[in-house]
Amino acid sequence: MELRHLRYFVSVAEALSFTKAAEKLHTAQPSLTRQIKDLEEELGVRLLNRTKQKVSLTDEGRSFLADAKRVLALAAETVESVRRLHSGEARSLNVGYVSNLFYDLLPKTLASFHQSFPTVSVNLFDLSCGEQFRALENGKLDLGFVGLHEPIARRGLEFQTVVSYKTVAALPTDNPLTRKVTVHLKDLASMFFIGMSESSYPGYRDWLTKTCRRAAFTPKVLQDVDLERTMIHSVAAGLGVALVPEQLRKLEHENVVFRPLNPTVATEGCVAWRNENPSVALQAYVRIVEQVGRSIR
Repeated sequence: MELRHLRYFVSVAEALSFTKAAEKLHTAQPSLTRQIKDLEEELGVRLLNRTKQKVSLTDEGRSFLADAKRVLALAAETVESVRRLHSGEARSLNVGYVSNLFYDLLPKTLASFHQSFPTVSVNLFDLSCGEQFRALENGKLDLGFVGLHEPIARRGLEFQTVVSYKTVAALPTDNPLTRKVTVHLKDLASMFFIGMSESSYPGYRDWLTKTCRRAAFTPKVLQDVDLERTMIHSVAAGLGVALVPEQLRKLEHENVVFRPLNPTVATEGCVAWRNENPSVALQAYVRIVEQVGRSIR
C-alpha cells in the first residue's frame, strides 16, 4: 500500500464519485477505479459500494476513511517539518517568562505554536524580567516575556506589545480606601509605596513615577523588592501600598485587598528578542503571540 492509494481513496470517498475524484486528481477514471480495486484487494475488504446510480461507503470504508486522513495528515506534517529543518529553522526555542505574569497568554501561544511546529521543542525558563534581559543579551534566550517596553528599547532589542492589562491598587486590609469600590489614584498620594527593584523589573520605578505624576504627585517609595510575592507580603504587613497588574490578584493574601483604579491605568506586556536572531521558529512564535494577545485584550 502506498500513500497515493490513500489519497485516491479519500478523494473518491469524499466526492462519492469516481468521475469527480478523477477530475480533482487529474487522472483517468479507469486508472482511478483500478487503483481503488487494488487497495480493496490488498486490504481484503470492500470499501465502496458501487452502482450505476451512486457510490457509497461501506462500514469498513467509513472507518478506513478516518484512518486514511490521519495518515495523510501525519505524512504532510512530516514533510513540512523536514522542509523547515532544511531551511535552517531552529530545533528548539528558548522562552523566558515571569511565572506570576502572562499566565493566561503563555499556554495558549504554546499550544498554537506546537500545532504549526511540532518538531521544534520549546524550553521554558521562569525568570524575572531583569534576568530575561541578561539572558537575551548573551544569547541564552530566543524570546522573553518582559513587560514594559522602555527598558527593552534602551537595550536595542526588538519588541512587540502583545497585551495590555488593567492596573489595580494592592492595599492592606486596614487601609480606609478598601471600603471603596474604586480607588482614585490621587488618594494614594500620602501613602508609602512598595516598588519593584530595577534589577528584577527594569523600568518599574520610572513607570510608577510617571503614573502617579498624572495625578499630580510623586510616589514615596518605602522599599523596592525583587519578587511579586514579596511585594504582596510587604503590603500585607502594612508597610505600604502597591500598583500591580491585575494578574497578581491570583497572589491573593488574606491581609491584602485589590481595588481598580480611577482613572484606569494600563500595564503593558511586551515580548522581546534580538534582531540578529535568524530563527524561523522565533518569528513564527512572535506572530502567534501577537494574535493570541489580541484575542484576550
